Amino acid sequence: MLLDIVTPDKKVFEGEVTAVTFPGSDGEFQVLGNHAPMISSLGRGKLTIQADGKTEELTIDGGVVEVLNNKVIVLAESIIEE
Repeated sequence: MLLDIVTPDKKVFEGEVTAVTFPGSDGEFQVLGNHAPMISSLGRGKLTIQADGKTEELTIDGGVVEVLNNKVIVLAESIIEE
C-alpha cells in the first residue's frame, strides 16, 4: 500500500509499505494492505513504518489518518526530532 506522511511544512514520507502502526487517540492500531476505509485522529507518539523488511519510527505530535483503497494519508501536526 502507498503511504504519504505530510506536515504543514513538508512531505515527510512517500512510498510503498507493508504495515503502519499509529498512536491513535484511544490507543495504538495497525493498518495492513486491503484495510477497510477509515479516518482516525492521532495522538502524540511513535508512528512505525514497515517496508522492505525494515522498520522506521517517527514521533508525531498528533494529526489525522485516512485509509482508502490501499492508500494511507497522514496529516501530522509535526514531527518531533529526538
